[in-house]
Amino acid sequence: MEVRLSKLSVYTVRAAEDGDLPAIADIYNDAVLNSTATFDTEPATLAESEQWLRDRSHPYAVLVAEGGGEVVGWAALKPFASKPAYRFTAENTVYVRADMRGKGVGKALLGRLLEAAAENGFRTVIARITGDNPASIQLHRRLGFREVGVEREVGHKFEQWIDVVVMQKMLAE
Repeated sequence: MEVRLSKLSVYTVRAAEDGDLPAIADIYNDAVLNSTATFDTEPATLAESEQWLRDRSHPYAVLVAEGGGEVVGWAALKPFASKPAYRFTAENTVYVRADMRGKGVGKALLGRLLEAAAENGFRTVIARITGDNPASIQLHRRLGFREVGVEREVGHKFEQWIDVVVMQKMLAE
């Protein structure tokens, strides 16, 4: 799927491949080391990234946004919980390279990810977003997610307690 973000910028959103893992890991590890967008505190290794990608095979998904021959963002669906009754619910994740934030990459990725979730038989998608990440909360709102709760001070990173905002989008009613 090709997405035009401006008159000059065209990005392709496609399924991730093994060759994308170094770029995916770089984007994620930047968030690990420099933000509270993830509660991981240690960068992911390439071996961990390979297993991570395998764990998100169908009906789950990992997508990348590619522009100019480079991966500039990624999004994923993962199991919401391990119990069988949760099989129609997925949790989403979206990360965009620091220099590409605010340019529509996240919206393109999340939009296509929601299409993939519906195509793969999911009924609902959950987002768990750190409360100090208003850009991600706004992105999810723009794409139809609704806030369903706040987990108070469940994370501790960079010497601060962090809330998690839980958002949900129903794909089928």
